[in-house]
Amino acid sequence: MDIIEQFKKQLTGIDLTPESEEIGEVVEVKDNVAKVSGLRGVGNFELVEFEGADTLGLVLNLEEHEVGVAILGSDEKIREGIIVKRTKRVFSLPVGEALLGRVVDPLGRPIDGKGEIKTKTYLPLERKGPSVIERQPVNTPLHTGIKTIDALIPIGRGQRELIIGDRGLGKTAIAIDTIINQKNEKNRPICVYVACGQKKSKVQRLVSTLEKAGAMEYTIVVCAFPDDPASFVYLAPFTGATMGEYFRDKGQDALAVYDDITRQAWAWREISLILRRPPGREAYPGDVFYLHSRLLERAARLSEEKGGGSLTALPIIETQAGDVSGYIPTNVISITDGQIFLDAIPFKKEQKPAINIGTSVSRVGSTAQMKATKKVSGRLKLDLAQFQELERFSEFTEELDSQTKLTIEKGKRMRLMLRQTDLFPLSIEREVVVLYACVNGKIEEIPMERIANFEEDLLKEIEISCPEVFKSIQETRDLSEDATNKIAEAIRKIKISYGIKGSQK
Repeated sequence: MDIIEQFKKQLTGIDLTPESEEIGEVVEVKDNVAKVSGLRGVGNFELVEFEGADTLGLVLNLEEHEVGVAILGSDEKIREGIIVKRTKRVFSLPVGEALLGRVVDPLGRPIDGKGEIKTKTYLPLERKGPSVIERQPVNTPLHTGIKTIDALIPIGRGQRELIIGDRGLGKTAIAIDTIINQKNEKNRPICVYVACGQKKSKVQRLVSTLEKAGAMEYTIVVCAFPDDPASFVYLAPFTGATMGEYFRDKGQDALAVYDDITRQAWAWREISLILRRPPGREAYPGDVFYLHSRLLERAARLSEEKGGGSLTALPIIETQAGDVSGYIPTNVISITDGQIFLDAIPFKKEQKPAINIGTSVSRVGSTAQMKATKKVSGRLKLDLAQFQELERFSEFTEELDSQTKLTIEKGKRMRLMLRQTDLFPLSIEREVVVLYACVNGKIEEIPMERIANFEEDLLKEIEISCPEVFKSIQETRDLSEDATNKIAEAIRKIKISYGIKGSQK
């Protein structure tokens, strides 16, 4: 459907006769931003229509004699002197179940060739985040299917967790694994992936991956490509937030991934400089912090009176040479409830996901973990921290006592067991079993060359000999004494099959 017709369908009940119209004209146009005079009564974030151009504009600057308008589309047909009409309508987007499985642009128009999206529900693009009274504490886990994150940096439903790191370290892979893993969850959240300034080839591969995994049925993909106008890249994350909020406000859970909001900041800087807003640090306008804070504050877990729904935000930021002290990274770190920091050093050592456990943190912490995960991962971070310190120390000396050697050997094996291939998230009950073996399974007795197969062998053994362990963890969300004994017995059997004498009983 033509964009003008799409928005006119929303204008029912508004008098748009020539007598009541407010009309202005284009004074100047450059790089998809127009200066318009004559629209005295126009409001911020109101849509305006360029006559004869089949394009709408979004009002962003209100000055004494002119307004600044971001053009939502091509500016080829827009020239000085063209008539501009008010619509008296705030920019609203189509939302609802009809968008599930679809790929759309930041205006909510389909770009996947699957036909028109039929929905009668529209929500404003810009909405206030819920107040403190309307929220409740984040205490329900959002399982990513990634062992390191679910055990050490847990994410809760309604949390804002930043994924940060250099290019090519697997930031998007973590987000995609999280979306795919929701297929295993009982109360499956609706997922919104926002490709903000990403290449078309990357988005095509990503959509294909989600389709193969069966994840597109509960996912919406919003795309703003590098060759789109800067206004599209600026709007895309807000579009994703609005689409996720529809489900949050219905009492459901939703997850929004913004990949990546550095590019949104670049687009906003470009628009602001053309609008002649005063540049500040790194030429960004003074409200670039507000740009990201008003986006991320919309993520929340609502109170029971408001339906108890949640919107979780996973913003992604690309750093240069691991520098987290840049303007945009420090801004977003201060807004979010923790960060997952991907480091080039573990990545070069083939440790995937390449998470730096020392600098990654979740400010919600174990509150967003289920009982079973909390029981098995309590000692994991401490054991890994001790191992990393001793490993660095061992590089300078060979004279180590037996206990130190044992800690280092166990740590090396734990690190191997925490490795995980992209696009293979583990269900939470399997994660609990693997993490129990990591911490309590005396894995230092297992030869290094066997560790790679140990996880697979352990999960197979439990699936064959005692599948009720998985069922028990899934239903009770806890690890009973009986389940613990059965896991320990399975570990003992595997050690015997590896020829390890004196295995624990």
